[in-house]
Amino acid sequence: MLRYIDHTKMGRGQHGWLDSHFHFSFAEYFNPENIHFGILRVLNDDQVQQGEGFDTHPHRDMEIISYVVDGELTHKDSMGNESSLTRGQVQYMSAGTGVLHSEYNHGQNLLRLLQIWILPDGKGYKPNYGDYRFKLEDRIGKWLSVATSYSNAGSNTPIRIHADINMYASIVPAGKDIDFQVAKGRQAYLALIEGEAEINGIRLNMRDALEITEEDVHICSKQDAHLLVIEMEKYEGQDEA
Repeated sequence: MLRYIDHTKMGRGQHGWLDSHFHFSFAEYFNPENIHFGILRVLNDDQVQQGEGFDTHPHRDMEIISYVVDGELTHKDSMGNESSLTRGQVQYMSAGTGVLHSEYNHGQNLLRLLQIWILPDGKGYKPNYGDYRFKLEDRIGKWLSVATSYSNAGSNTPIRIHADINMYASIVPAGKDIDFQVAKGRQAYLALIEGEAEINGIRLNMRDALEITEEDVHICSKQDAHLLVIEMEKYEGQDEA
């Protein structure tokens, strides 16, 4: 089963220094029928102006992943971590029992990032932070495994979180195609970060998304399609296909 999400109908947050597209209910956007997709609770497509950012604020009991699309993201937290990431690089944080952090654009250009919050498989974990400087070319024409669960012992994926997910990224050159399989009992959320693509006959433009439940998809790139997929166990409350 597939469900197309048009980015022009997503929630918005526009504050001058920050321009956000909300895939799910967040901040000033609330839709009781669009709270989450399985354990995927937040996916915000944020653009942050130079010299601006999110002041120090708290989190707890949430797995948080930030995927940098363009520009430079600088993170600082109460665990003593401070780092800056650029295009295609990823940071992750297990908020656990509680952590304070800030996120800023100290770069010379507009920052665009995806903020992803995933509900953990338990509460009270020890807070943890890490980042990984993936090479952009490692996802061209193929799926790059970005993050997975700690329980996935046989995986070489560098980012591990406390949740049953598999996160992948790919950049498919125009005119090329790629497949993604979603097994029985599983579902996936696909975000088209950049470009244009046709997926099982559905046309997606930049920032559009697709909910995929127990169905394999064939992705045809129409204009250098930059994709992010979060695959997970099928949510019990989800309608049957």
